[in-house]
Amino acid sequence: MASRWYFSLLLHAFVFATVATLGFSQLTPNYYDYSCPNALSTIKSVVEAAVQQENRIGASLLRLHFHDCFVNGCDGSILLDPSPTIDSEKNALPNIQSLRGFEVVDEIKQAVDQACGEPVVSCADILAIVARDSVVALGGPTWEVQLGRRDSTTASREAANANIPAPFFSLSELITNFKKHGLDEKDLVVLSGGHTIGYARCINFKAHIYNDSNIDPNFAQYLKYICPINGGDQNLAPLDSTAATFDVSYYFNLVNKNGLLHSDQELFNGGSTDALVQQYSYDNQAFFQDFAISIIKMGNIQPLTGDQGEVRVNCRKVNY
Repeated sequence: MASRWYFSLLLHAFVFATVATLGFSQLTPNYYDYSCPNALSTIKSVVEAAVQQENRIGASLLRLHFHDCFVNGCDGSILLDPSPTIDSEKNALPNIQSLRGFEVVDEIKQAVDQACGEPVVSCADILAIVARDSVVALGGPTWEVQLGRRDSTTASREAANANIPAPFFSLSELITNFKKHGLDEKDLVVLSGGHTIGYARCINFKAHIYNDSNIDPNFAQYLKYICPINGGDQNLAPLDSTAATFDVSYYFNLVNKNGLLHSDQELFNGGSTDALVQQYSYDNQAFFQDFAISIIKMGNIQPLTGDQGEVRVNCRKVNY
């Protein structure tokens, strides 16, 4: 326990120093210290209860933050329901019948607004905070979440379809996609490690297990029982062998050709990212440290700040 506390302390210090050098001046971890000092503790308690009740929800909450940031920046647009004026990102191909956790976000929004006395914390910031708290609840690293985002008043299903990385992407397509969002190859490998928790649908890995050669035959055969060639598209398989624990098993699996998604195995397939995958497969401390840095970097993708956007009363709809 003492060694884990000491590592956490060192990680905090390293991440803070690194983020400071990146110049993220628009956002600050202290944004709600005066307007709502109980905001972060309130959110954490709801997340911990939700993850304790169903550990899969932690991966879902982390994924919401990822999918939000990769569309038009980290602006909470992923949470908006369809309406006559909103072409909801929930109906985009990467999200429909796939994204979960919206009810937990609703519960958090209600709890934090009650704690603050009014709508103070944006839905975009809630997503960033619950991503961190979910990772911690499942045994992963912690970091200081940069705060001060405001919520969008628009959404784009078309942009979601175009910008969220697909499970069939090649390594070059993944690198190009991440670069478009200001993220480099290291960020790609590190943030893909978010797949150390959670599950994927058969439809997203069917082509990989039946058509690809860079997969262990025994692993492919096991997955074929879950994901038949015809039908079963909504059946689930774990993204790695310890899907309820945030660890380095994801990378160990890639080294052994046990990546569930085609896009995952592309990270260890004779390309430029092989060495980093190999390192993370045995270096838990390096992965935790780098994940904290990269997710803070991702969370700074085109945030709305100042007078931009709004702070929604209901995360599912804009304020009218």
